Amino acid sequence: MAHITATELALWQAGGLAFDLLDVRRAAARAGDGTQIPGAQWRDPAAWLDWKDACLPAVRPLVVVCAHGQEISQGLAAALRAMGLDARHLQGGLAQWRAGGHAVVPLDHG
Repeated sequence: MAHITATELALWQAGGLAFDLLDVRRAAARAGDGTQIPGAQWRDPAAWLDWKDACLPAVRPLVVVCAHGQEISQGLAAALRAMGLDARHLQGGLAQWRAGGHAVVPLDHG
């Protein structure tokens, strides 16, 4: 299973690496938390068949983030890789990102 650690993702951000960060937490979990990783774009995991083609053609790696880095992000990253995309999930999800002391920002409601 392809993954990226919170430390590696923070280095990608700090280094200005071009990648897309997809927050695929369920809407209720996301709203209840009220924060996200800076630069994340929310995608409803239940509607992935509706938005997956927007990821093509993939010119940049994709990082898929859910709450704990388990079934949702791992499954979606695997499905996107099967489509030929350079996709990986954030190991430990948003929980691990926070545990590592990395910044979160309020949800972008715009």
